[in-house]
Amino acid sequence: MLRTVTGSGSASARPDARAGMRQLLDLLARSAPAEEFGRPGAQAAAAGAGPEELAELAEATETALRIRRTLGQHRRREAQLSALFDTASDLAALRDLDAVLRAIVHRARLLLGTDVAYLSLNDEAAGDTYMRVTDGAVAAAFQRVRLGMGEGLGGLVAQSARPYATGDYQGDTRFRHTAPIDGAVLEEGLRAILGVPLRVGAQVIGVLYAADRTPRAFTPDEVALLSSLADHAAVAIDWARLLEETRAALVDLGAATETVRAQSEAMRRAERAHDQLTDLVLRGGDAAGVAEQLAGLLAGGIVIHDAEGAELARTGTPPLAAPARAVAASRAGGRAVPLDGTWVCAVLAGPELLGSIALTGRPDLADADRLLFERAGVVTALLLLLRHSVAQTEDRVRGELLGDLLSASGDPAGLAGRARRTGVDLDRPPAVFVLQCEAVPRHRLLAAAARTAHGCGGMAGLHHEHVVLVLPGADPGPRAQALAAELGRAVTAEVTVGAAGPAEGPAGLPAAHAEAHRALSALLALGRAGRGGALADLGFVGVLLGDRADTAGYVARTLGPVLDYDAARGTELTATLEAYFVQGASLTRTKDVLHVHVNTVVQRLERVGRLLGPDWNAPDRALELQLALRLHRLAPDR
Repeated sequence: MLRTVTGSGSASARPDARAGMRQLLDLLARSAPAEEFGRPGAQAAAAGAGPEELAELAEATETALRIRRTLGQHRRREAQLSALFDTASDLAALRDLDAVLRAIVHRARLLLGTDVAYLSLNDEAAGDTYMRVTDGAVAAAFQRVRLGMGEGLGGLVAQSARPYATGDYQGDTRFRHTAPIDGAVLEEGLRAILGVPLRVGAQVIGVLYAADRTPRAFTPDEVALLSSLADHAAVAIDWARLLEETRAALVDLGAATETVRAQSEAMRRAERAHDQLTDLVLRGGDAAGVAEQLAGLLAGGIVIHDAEGAELARTGTPPLAAPARAVAASRAGGRAVPLDGTWVCAVLAGPELLGSIALTGRPDLADADRLLFERAGVVTALLLLLRHSVAQTEDRVRGELLGDLLSASGDPAGLAGRARRTGVDLDRPPAVFVLQCEAVPRHRLLAAAARTAHGCGGMAGLHHEHVVLVLPGADPGPRAQALAAELGRAVTAEVTVGAAGPAEGPAGLPAAHAEAHRALSALLALGRAGRGGALADLGFVGVLLGDRADTAGYVARTLGPVLDYDAARGTELTATLEAYFVQGASLTRTKDVLHVHVNTVVQRLERVGRLLGPDWNAPDRALELQLALRLHRLAPDR
């Protein structure tokens, strides 16, 4: 009877246990909360299930809860893996580093279920770490905070390259607390913080954080998950760096390619210009042709000077003196140099300075045009060497001819023919000029004299240790004065020039040279260095030194206006002037000798002053006049 009751009770309880089992499976299927899994057992107990059934149901409930936890872990792992795959996908399509970092930080916050997630990067220059990305943070001070190495939790992670976690940061004594960091954390309201390092190889480049505003403990799985996300973030940053370096390298490569192309084109352009200029010179072109072509190539003005600073050619610019300082700098450096908006290039043949080129109107000269300008210096050197060689040959031929002419060596007709072959026409009576300059070497004075001779159809050379010029034309005195000034400017020193002539053909040149040499000696003896003149310009000194004393000419030059006045009007100014000098410039004695009133003497002398000039009574002029009066009185045709 009892067994029947027991059997009937047990049989009636089994459907309740099976129902409880089904309920547990339903709870697992819909992922119900853990607290609902105790309900089937409670219902079975209320329905009067026996101990065996209740124990079985309790065991099933425990198994269901384990299954629920396992499924939850699998779902979390699936979500984490999905997040990591999404992050990897973001990295594969990396376009914007900030966007990738924001996505990583946001996923960290979602997967760990924290209130805030953020990422900081190390600043190698400043020696600290700064906030780069935040998600969920609201405090401005927290988003701007910087952590020194070893300060706070993040500074310790960045320094040690190890993850650190705290359930309550403010009270955790493991970390070095500072007022700025603690203030920012407190303003954000953070309590629990987990930080893991961002590593590229062995180098720590930053820290990834997850933080809650309530205390909590972070599990090893959460630390591992955040570390995985940190590794992805480090990869993203490193990829972005490499991508930027690659882009920069490509830009640099493109720029280098363009530079090489431009330099190659500049070289070809310079070579073409060099060939054109060289061809011009070899076809007999002169400095003016080179200057004109170079000015066209460089779109500027060109001035070419020789080694002495004399202008050889100029186009497209006003006259410009050779800038000695810039020429010296270019000669020393071997490159064209700028000076006050003008580019200057020394023209060299080895170490020898042949001249210089100046380029105006191009203050900002590009490297390509500078190279072309320097190439032009090489061509100009070729031109000046050819010119110098020709000039040396001509000067040697003319110098030999000049020596023969001044030494009376050879037949005059033969000498005249040789002169014509060198471009000198001795049929036009030439004048002879002897030059002296103590301040500069003789070869420099000869070079300046040769330039003058070439321009005038004359010749220059050395004879008896003096530079001698033979030039066509009359009036040697005024010409000597002009030459002294011109050559003085050319050599920047005083040049004294004695002159004579014009000579009557080749036969008269030796005597003219001797007279010009005496005129030079007289100029130096009279203290007139740096001036020029002929004996006829030196007054009675010239008369005394001249081989052929032209007394009549001297009297006419000195006393002519007075003699002409007496001849035209029948006056006695000449006699009055002579008596005045004989009587020691005494008006009283003069009027007694002439038997005239003193006022008459005064009036006559005033007329003499108007004819001869106000300085007629000066000592030097008075001496000239007295000598002229005596020569006039001694003249045979008086």
